[in-house]
Amino acid sequence: MKKIGFLSFGHWANHPAYQVRTASDTLLQSIDLAVAAEEIGLDGAYFRVHHFAAQLASPFPLLSAVGAKTSRIEIGTGVIDMRYENPLYMVEDAGAADLISEGRLQLGISRGSPEQVIEGWRHFGYTPDEGENDADMGRRKALQFLEKLQGIGFAQPNPYPMFPNPPGLLRLEPYSAGLRERIWWGAASNATAVWAAENGMHLQSSTLKYDESGKPFHEQQAEQIRLYREAWKKAGHTREPRVSVSRSIFALVNDQDRYYFGREADRTDKIGMIEQDKRAIFGRSYAAEPDQLNEELAKDEAIKEADTLLLTIPNTLGVEYNVHVLSSILTHVAPALGWR
Repeated sequence: MKKIGFLSFGHWANHPAYQVRTASDTLLQSIDLAVAAEEIGLDGAYFRVHHFAAQLASPFPLLSAVGAKTSRIEIGTGVIDMRYENPLYMVEDAGAADLISEGRLQLGISRGSPEQVIEGWRHFGYTPDEGENDADMGRRKALQFLEKLQGIGFAQPNPYPMFPNPPGLLRLEPYSAGLRERIWWGAASNATAVWAAENGMHLQSSTLKYDESGKPFHEQQAEQIRLYREAWKKAGHTREPRVSVSRSIFALVNDQDRYYFGREADRTDKIGMIEQDKRAIFGRSYAAEPDQLNEELAKDEAIKEADTLLLTIPNTLGVEYNVHVLSSILTHVAPALGWR
C-alpha cells in the first residue's frame, strides 16, 4: 500500500494551448485540483516552489486555502528553498497553515535547486556566513527552522508588554503540535539523505539526483532510500520515517492521452549538469497503455522502496484533464501494482 499524491509546479503562460494563462489561474486551479483530488481518493496535494519564475512561489497562502477547502488530504511542498527563507517567520506561517488544515501539513524543504537568477537569495537579503557556501546556509536555516518548530521558549519577554505574557521565555506563535515531525528534506545526494535522517526529517527524492554510481536512476534512488533508512535507525529515532519519490506517469486510456503523451520521448534516463560541477541523472517518464505501464513500473526499484508516490502533473492542461490523469492511475495502475 502506498500514499499517492500529485506534485504541481504551477506553471502559467499566455499560450494558446494552456488552460492556465495567469498567476491567478494557477492559484485558483491549484485549490480546485486539490479539492477534486481529495474527492477521487488521492492522498496528497503537493506544490513546488520556485522564485523569479512564472510558477508557484509563496506556498503558505495556497496551503492555507487548500487546507480550508479540504478535510482529509495531506497538503505539502516539494520543496521550499531554505536559502530564501527567514526561518522564524516561516515557523509562524507553517504553524498557521497546519492549524487551518488541522494537522495535515507535510512540509518539504531543501537547500534549493538551480535558480532562475544569479544568487537570487541575495535579493531577499540573505548571504552565507563567513566560511559558508549557499548550500551550507540553506542547511543551517533548516536546522534553525526545526529547532523553533519544537515550541520551546527562547525570547526574553518585555517587562512592559502591550499584552500580558505567560511566565518564562516566549516561543513563536501560533504553535502547532506535531508539525516538527512532519518536515521532509529534498535530497539530491546520498550524503544529504543521510543528513536528513540524522536530523529526523522524512525524505523526498525527486526525479533527479546526483549521478553517484553510473547505475540507472531508479537503482541509485533505491540505494539512496536504503542508506537513509539505515541512518534513521542508527540515529535512534522512535517514530517511523517516510519516503516519497516523484514520477511522471501517464496511463494512455483514450485518444486525448495518446495525443498528449503517446509519443513521450523521455522513456530513458537522461544525464545532465544541474550545476557547473554537478553531474545529475534524470529519471525517465512513464507513458503507455495500462498493461505495459504496469509491467514497466513493477521494475522500478525506488518506487518499491518508497511509501509515498508523488505524481508530477501537467498543470497547464487544466483541472479537468489532470483529474482524469490522476483517476486513471488510481483505476488502472494502483490496484494492479498493489498500491491500493
